[in-house]
Amino acid sequence: MNESSSDRTGRGRHGLSATTLRELERASGRLAQASVAAMEERLPWFNRMPAEQRAGVLLLTQAGAAGFVDWLRDSKEALKLTTDAFRGAPQELSRWLSLRQTVGLVRLAIEVFEEQLPELAADEAERAALIEGILRYGREIAFAAANSYAAAAESRGAWDARLEALVVDGIVRGETEESVLSRAAALGWDPAANATVLVGNPPSDDPPTVVFEVRSRAARIGRPVLLGVQGSRLVIVIAGPPADGNRGADILTGMSLAFAEGPVVAGPTVDSLAEAHHSAAEALSGLRAVVGWPAAPRPVRSIDLLPERALAGDAEAERLLIADIAKPLEEEAGPALLETVQTYLESGGVLETCARTLFVHPNTVRYRLRKAADLTGRDATDPRDALVLRIALTVGRLARARGLW
Repeated sequence: MNESSSDRTGRGRHGLSATTLRELERASGRLAQASVAAMEERLPWFNRMPAEQRAGVLLLTQAGAAGFVDWLRDSKEALKLTTDAFRGAPQELSRWLSLRQTVGLVRLAIEVFEEQLPELAADEAERAALIEGILRYGREIAFAAANSYAAAAESRGAWDARLEALVVDGIVRGETEESVLSRAAALGWDPAANATVLVGNPPSDDPPTVVFEVRSRAARIGRPVLLGVQGSRLVIVIAGPPADGNRGADILTGMSLAFAEGPVVAGPTVDSLAEAHHSAAEALSGLRAVVGWPAAPRPVRSIDLLPERALAGDAEAERLLIADIAKPLEEEAGPALLETVQTYLESGGVLETCARTLFVHPNTVRYRLRKAADLTGRDATDPRDALVLRIALTVGRLARARGLW
């Protein structure tokens, strides 16, 4: 007749007798109290915790002490028992304590166990088995706590991703309610920071891959970002001072690498997140129209796509062309300057032809074109600027004919 070793020796799976196990069970409450007392004595930050939180740690420690006895009785269920014992606790502690602090609490509790439990053993063999069991149990508790913190972090990450998507969606749809700003603040965004919106194609159909790519690029340029994938487009909001000058170009170029192949359009930099919908609207308008400029740089500013946007029916682009180019040339520059620009454009950009048509010296044409460039920011001798000037003057004439100007 086969007998188990436990039946023959009177000891359990860990080499402990039933009497010792009962002693351990009776001592669990005292161990928990001693562990909390050690925490109060050795950990200064523990005493600064509210009474409710310290009471939660006491309950956790009591559950751990009771779970240790159950663990000793049946080591095959060790992982399940330890995880069950600490299942709810790390979810609460993660709001109060860091993982490092929690592991410190576990380590200190295990030290108390090592100091007080061996004296309950019946002999040296049980004492050695008990010390070994304490060390193994402490290791499994630490792993269980780390696993619970990791699960909590993943849950918070998923919630943050949903919250971030709501913020970006609100910006794209032009919502300026306080809820959008408060959600952004909850994500660590400074609502008063400057904001620039970039739009383009996402680098992957896998959302985690997109998030990783964008976050990696943002970390390299050292700027906070908000991101959202909306169908076939990726929207990124970049925080920071106005993105102009050499540093600004580096920032936009660096973030454009987070997009897939294809055009990337940057809206204007606005003063705060509350105005980011203006940047988003112009960036999206530019993304729809950029196909009209095959040689557009990457990224391209929405302001540089005014001709294509106007041809695509963007009323804001038409307004900007009239306000920034057509009106200054027609109302501020005087007829000679306007006539020179129009004649130069109609002559195909040939300086001498323009001069002969106007019966002036070529140097006079050069001077007037420089004056027009100073006034509008567009140089008629540059092919791209020449197109912008031509479209702006055409849009201005059409608006005037409709009585809109």
